[in-house]
Formats: sequence, C-alpha cells, structure tokens
Amino acid sequence: MADDDKNPAREVITDYAQTHFRYFRTADGTVYAQRNGHPVARPIRSQGTTGSHRQELMVGLYRDGIGVFNGTALKEALDLIEALALTEDVQTVHIRVAPGFDGATWLDLGRSDGQSVRIHPTGWDITIPDPREVCWRRTQLTGELPLPARDTEGKGIDLLLRLTNFANAETECLAIAWLIGCLGPSVPVPAPFLTGPQGAGKSTGGRMLVRVIEGMSGDLRRAPKDEENLIAAVAAGWVTALDNLSHMTPDLSDAMCCIVTGAENVKRALFTDGDVHRARYRRPLLLTGIDVGVIRPDLAERLLPLRLERPKVRRTEAELWAEYAEALPVILGSLLDLTVKVRAAQADIPTDLRMADFAHLCAQLDAATGLGALSAYRASLDDLNDDVI
Repeated sequence: MADDDKNPAREVITDYAQTHFRYFRTADGTVYAQRNGHPVARPIRSQGTTGSHRQELMVGLYRDGIGVFNGTALKEALDLIEALALTEDVQTVHIRVAPGFDGATWLDLGRSDGQSVRIHPTGWDITIPDPREVCWRRTQLTGELPLPARDTEGKGIDLLLRLTNFANAETECLAIAWLIGCLGPSVPVPAPFLTGPQGAGKSTGGRMLVRVIEGMSGDLRRAPKDEENLIAAVAAGWVTALDNLSHMTPDLSDAMCCIVTGAENVKRALFTDGDVHRARYRRPLLLTGIDVGVIRPDLAERLLPLRLERPKVRRTEAELWAEYAEALPVILGSLLDLTVKVRAAQADIPTDLRMADFAHLCAQLDAATGLGALSAYRASLDDLNDDVI
C-alpha cells in the first residue's frame, strides 16, 4: 500500500483518544483528559509521577491491539487534541472535596475505581460521580481512604477522641467542628494550632486529624523556606499540615492567612514572555508546635488553638497506628453522619466574628449536639487576643 493511502499515525491516535476519553479545559486554559465513565482527570501535558495522560494513552493503544507509536506521532496527536479541547466548555477540577448538584458535596476516597462519597441533605452514599458533575484531580499527596462504615451510632467520634490527648471537652468539640469544616468545599475554616507540653503527642494528634480526611498516607511536613514552595504544596493537596513550628516570619504569617481564607497567585508562565499562570487556592491548614513567639493579629483571628496534655500511659507507635487504621472506617462513617446532621440544623449566623462561616458551623454543631462549640470558639479567640496583646 502506498504511503498516501495509509491512515497517518497521528489520526489513528486522535480517533482512539476521542473515542475513549473526554477532553475539556479549565478556566486557566489547562486541558484535561478524562477516561469515559471515570471521574479522575489528568492534564494532558502532565509528566507527573502519578501517571500522565500520554502514558495511559500509550498503554490503551497497546492493550487494544492498535499498535505502538513513536513520540512524534503522539506529540502531533496531543497537539491537535489540545487545540480542539480549547473550544470546549470550561469545567473545574477538584482535589479531595468538591461541590455537586442539588446542594450535595463530594469526598474523593482516592480509590482507583473512582468510588467517592456524595454527602447530600438527607444522608450520604458511596458511588461513582457523573464526570460532568465532578472531576477529580489527583497528585502524589492524594491518599486512599477506606470505605466509610455505616450505622456507627457515633462511636467513631468517641474512638478518635480516645486515641488523642486533647486537654478538655471544649478542645475536642472544636477539633470535630474543624473536621466537619474540612468536608465543605466553600467554607473557610481556621487553622488548628496543636499546642501543649513536650511529649503531649502534638504531631501524633495532628496526623490523626489529617488522616481522617487524607487517608493513612497523609502526614505532617516542615514549613517550606519560601512562599512559592508553600503554595505548590498547598495546591497539590487538600489539608496542609505543618509540623513543629518554632517561629513564624511575617511572610509565612501572611501566606497562612491567604491559605485559610483564599487568595490568588499570579506568576509568569514558563517559556513565555508575556503570558501568566494563575493559581487560586484556599485550603484547610493545620499547625503544631510548642511556642511560635509573637502571633500577628490577622493570623490570630484565623487560628484555632487545640491544647493537648501528656498521656498517662505510653503506647508503641505500631500498636497505636494499628488501632487507628482499624478504626478509621468507623471514624469516617461517624464523621459523615454527624456532618449530615449538622448541615441540617438551623442556627443563627454570629455577626461579631471574623470567621463567620466557621462560627455558624459551630452554632449548627451546638444545635445538633449541644456540645458548646461556639462558646469554646469564642473563648479560644479571647485567649489568642490576650496573647497578641
């Protein structure tokens, strides 16, 4: 057969890609590929270690018996696909938590089968989301969560609190309020600051809170040395947890304020002279430390001090985390049950607190359970203001 009669390789790849994948763009112009029927989307230009679209396209072509193609053909096909996708409708991609239709929110369990939790006004379900409702983006920081247990009767919350060393009931109810806030894609939540004497288990307690949302691979990390690296870490995950802070520079304090309440970072796009790259971010933040020195007033209004005390009985790390891993499905199920109950509760919105959304969540938690979270939140802010003064 003459070369002119052959179907060019780039056309073979393009036809296959458009048959098996859905392509769309986000508001910043990034083009994503989403396998038909699966909620996870990948940037088509990504070369990340979590797997690129180019790799999954090559594997699909090979396994379906179409062939193995060289890099030039793949590049030409992806160039065409990218150009075509820029004419499609804009859709947002989400990490871990996302808004859905009809007042629902979604929690990505990080599973390869795409199963996620849909939290709606009357309960929660485990299902695979419609790709046009939710598109998940995953990175190396997206850990896998277990399938949450049902009919827990709230015992998962008790299990979590028994494993931690919170100093009092007020601290415990604020920690629960923060976890519920982490499941809300549009509610800014203050950053828990786990404090206490040496040996109080601040890092362990921080990991336990983070892993309820991020899975057993979630962990604490040292604060990056500059704002650019901090923003990169924040953008790649949902909960950002910084461990063992001993001091806080003005730049780090300002960056934390932006992370909690939301901001946008603009920088020059790579390999261009006049184009820019926009990154919007608002994430739950968690901090641990004994004493960070002077806290600036604007950050103090965005912090949630959680005090821990030294445990009376010490346990091995292996024993503690084995028990936690076993309890995590029940903990997550109880948290989801409580979240549905709290969101359905009616409560007035406090108008005198800066973090009004979180204050309203505390009031809803009180209406649903009678825990006294709002008064505990007010008291924590008063203590922080005394420290600032």
